[in-house]
Amino acid sequence: MTFPQTLASDARLIQARLDAALADKADQPVIHAMRYAVQGGKRLRGFLVLESARMLGVASETAIAAAAAVESLHAYSLIHDDLPAMDNDDLRRGLPTLHIKWDEATAILAGDALQTLAFELLADPALGSAETRIALIASLAKASGAEGMVLGQALDIAAETAATPLTLPQITALQAGKTGALIRWSAEAGAIIAHADPAPLRAYATALGLAFQIADDILDVTGDATKAGKRLQKDAEAGKATFVSLLGLDAARARAAELVAQAESHLQPYGAAATNLIAAARFAISRET
Repeated sequence: MTFPQTLASDARLIQARLDAALADKADQPVIHAMRYAVQGGKRLRGFLVLESARMLGVASETAIAAAAAVESLHAYSLIHDDLPAMDNDDLRRGLPTLHIKWDEATAILAGDALQTLAFELLADPALGSAETRIALIASLAKASGAEGMVLGQALDIAAETAATPLTLPQITALQAGKTGALIRWSAEAGAIIAHADPAPLRAYATALGLAFQIADDILDVTGDATKAGKRLQKDAEAGKATFVSLLGLDAARARAAELVAQAESHLQPYGAAATNLIAAARFAISRET
């Protein structure tokens, strides 16, 4: 299959696993909100889990719970990012955000429940031994918590009221947590399941994550809100420093391309088996959403 076909196929597998995980839950607004929140999206993080696993000889059926886990956790992060106390957005993936469709309390609880669902999924015996599952759980907790995604979000919020705009190194560090940490975990997960050295995939994903965020900053300036399914140009309105505001549009594009080349170079040990991961890196800076 081509990369777009594989991405779409993996998205269907991930959706089916998430649907199964939520199928027997109570008939309550918070459960309906959870199901709503895990619909759609690119599923790039889940794809990275499945593709890194396949590249190392692990079947998708074995790794699917980890792919669903990171997508569940990502969905929680989007719900909370959209809340009035955070980014205060009313549109996500072309649909009303949870606190708009339901209410703020339901949105908070749905996000909380999706976060815990991620770790429930990582306890699935299909992922391997207890040691493997503990490694996945511990590493995702670190990537998503106060040393990773949550730290990045906290730094981003603090930047909104900072006396001076962030510098390029500060934005790079912020985004390494907010966006990059989950992308790194996703690429490393296959190696953890396969009991392989995660270092090349970690280096690949570090470059990919930063390129992905630079592409997001570019799309915030040049993108189509209808295609993006969310409000754009928020950072400029808030006066926040971004890769585009600091580097300029052309230099930001060039930097993203450099990072993709770096990401590809880290995959050389895997040869032709890394074709889809290379395509994913290129997709990260060519996408329209």
